[in-house]
Amino acid sequence: MAVTISDVAAAAGVSKGTVSLALNGQKGVGEDTRKRILTVAENLGWTPSLRAKGLASSRSFAIGIVLERDPRLLGTDPFFAGFIAGIETVLAAHEYTLVLAVADGSAAEAGYRKLSAGRVDGFILTDLRTDDPRIALLGGFGLPAVTLNRPTIDSPFPAVCMDGSESVKEAVRHLVSLGHRRIAHVGGPQSYVHGAGRRNAWAEALLEAGLQPNLFVEADFTAEAGVEATAQLLSLSEPPTAIVYANDLMATAGQSKAQSLGFDIPQDLSIVGYDNAEFAQYLNPPLTTVAADPISWGRKAAAVLLGAIAGERTASDVVMPAPRLIVRASTGPAPSS
Repeated sequence: MAVTISDVAAAAGVSKGTVSLALNGQKGVGEDTRKRILTVAENLGWTPSLRAKGLASSRSFAIGIVLERDPRLLGTDPFFAGFIAGIETVLAAHEYTLVLAVADGSAAEAGYRKLSAGRVDGFILTDLRTDDPRIALLGGFGLPAVTLNRPTIDSPFPAVCMDGSESVKEAVRHLVSLGHRRIAHVGGPQSYVHGAGRRNAWAEALLEAGLQPNLFVEADFTAEAGVEATAQLLSLSEPPTAIVYANDLMATAGQSKAQSLGFDIPQDLSIVGYDNAEFAQYLNPPLTTVAADPISWGRKAAAVLLGAIAGERTASDVVMPAPRLIVRASTGPAPSS
């Protein structure tokens, strides 16, 4: 059982009130008595109760994230596992916990309101949307928050940014250098800032190469959507010779679908993913992908939010290192026509 203040008081031969004053560094306790109480507490293995600390400081010692995506992604998309792991490493060192909710639509707004009512000290805001209404919603709570990337509208919150646009362009240039001219993109929802940003980067790189960005399918980051989008593209009278996907999950599913349709990877079709999930290197063939770093992103977001909760001001956005392209065997020269 956990050691209590009563246990410390009994072992030190003092009252619980005296122990409380000593452990909280308050006046009214002699220095010798304070040292004796601290020594007894350490020897007994006493640790402060987060609930008690919260009552004393008006904090919950928790931060909140409301994920507004298909719950299936939590079990299949490696980005979230890495991102949350990064957050947890920082929170554990500061005796904070993560409160995670999965909701959508009106339920998401209710989730934010519920958590803001004394359950968390701040939020990390993911999957920013164009004209994101959550910025004003969270601003009304009076709690600190951190956004992943800078919103397209004015925001009072610090942002931790990892821009993958140049990496997507690098992927397209890599394919162009291999002779590909029909390069498709299976993107995420265009209501997401990062979904639209990756599509724009793909389109800009094609236009720079004198090619038309006319092979685009919007999907939802799930494996099922990757299969459907790939089948749609490969059924065209002039199918693409290369496809850039918005995440590795869709790319993996798309690669499998293409192979089931008789396409050889990469002789008939080159595939590029995004995230550099651990499994990507073990596919047949291994997946060329953009290597984001969700663990580091989670760590930095948590650190900035804890700083904001403590009253620190972030002078400017925190910019993380840009993702890099990792070339593997899923990309090769364009098939001869």
